[in-house]
Amino acid sequence: MATWTDVGRIVAELPETAETSPRTWRVRKKLIVWERPLRKADHDALGAAAPEGDILGARVADEGVKYALIADDPAVYFTTPHFDGYPAVLVRLDAIGVEELTELVTEAWLAQAPKTLVKAFLAD
Repeated sequence: MATWTDVGRIVAELPETAETSPRTWRVRKKLIVWERPLRKADHDALGAAAPEGDILGARVADEGVKYALIADDPAVYFTTPHFDGYPAVLVRLDAIGVEELTELVTEAWLAQAPKTLVKAFLAD
């Protein structure tokens, strides 16, 4: 089970990242992961399937990645109509392991970081 402390630690290990507001992290000015509580419209859309607990939003490379994650592990990953057409996935923070969270956050960083920064990071 991952925590917000884990999220902050993982993000802090990536180059040029910052927590720009509580539980919102960016690489330079681009959003990578953030706290995303469910709103009334989300609860209406999800009905009884609406999860309890902390929800993390994470950028992904594209919608194909989003739907692959959801298909592979719907107990961890989900989406709402608000994110239709947007490359982001929602994560039940209490259902994801730290190793998987590290991979997700790193992939979010790779999707948003400038190409020169990504190239330097991958070279190390």
